[in-house]
Amino acid sequence: MNVFVAGASGAIGQALVPQLVAAGYQVVAMTRSQRHVVRLRAMGAEPVVADALDRAAVAEAVRRAQPDVIIHELTALTGMKDFKHFDREFALTNRLRTEGTDILLAAAREVGARRFIAQSYGNWIYARTGSAAKTEDDALDPTPPANQRETLAAVRYLEGVVVGAEGIEGVALRYGGLYGPHTSMASDGDVAAMIRRRMFPVVGDGAGVWSFLHVQDAASATVAAIERGAPGVYNIADDEPALVRVWLPAYARALGARPPLRIPTWLGKLIVGEVGVSLMTEQRGESNAKAKRELGWAPSYASWREGFKGGLS
Repeated sequence: MNVFVAGASGAIGQALVPQLVAAGYQVVAMTRSQRHVVRLRAMGAEPVVADALDRAAVAEAVRRAQPDVIIHELTALTGMKDFKHFDREFALTNRLRTEGTDILLAAAREVGARRFIAQSYGNWIYARTGSAAKTEDDALDPTPPANQRETLAAVRYLEGVVVGAEGIEGVALRYGGLYGPHTSMASDGDVAAMIRRRMFPVVGDGAGVWSFLHVQDAASATVAAIERGAPGVYNIADDEPALVRVWLPAYARALGARPPLRIPTWLGKLIVGEVGVSLMTEQRGESNAKAKRELGWAPSYASWREGFKGGLS
């Protein structure tokens, strides 16, 4: 079976391509930069260089590949550094989730691809009330912080056009907060650097709930979704949603860093803004029950507790 991976040089892509090759798929790996070609070829894929927002270039790349399945892992994030300007940090990623998705879907239809699997996100998109671990049937946040509205709208758009696509099986995977090699939470990542400088505090009561996912587990869930599961949305996260006031000190210990500072909510609003306070005190995590049941998938790191100790680098 031929699989086309867009965003193959990103954190998930670098974990995904070797797993696809090991599973026996013929992989064409799209990247924006020529500098990733040698690495992707060494992984066993056939590299192709194209700008994901160049409709003609993407259409030609997909036409040459003739894939049965297209996997959309396109983002433009090197690390979240400014919660106060969340939508600005995600601006290019939001274009990839809207324009980029439309371009890839059009190419998929042209070649008659059977299935289209897209990277979505589930760690802060749900309504900030009720259960700590939301299911795919729970409502998304109806009133997100002002500086998060554009990004949530882009997630909604991606999921809507992918799952609602006619003539193709559309699957959207709501990954939890990623950690592991090449992510911002790797031992050498941007978040780790902030933790070491004590610039990532626990705000207020630290009652925000986060769901985590090792990047290798994100990749294995994506492989599972190629041949299992009905079209639709799936939460992809580990088994243990965690309060900020619990996971953040544990993450610092795993890095050998000093404990994070604790600051009151009023000060948090000044430092990290409304979005940062929401993430720290209000957001909800994800239940992975549907993915386990319908994709036959389970994370190798069942809990971030294990993953932080052995999977950050």
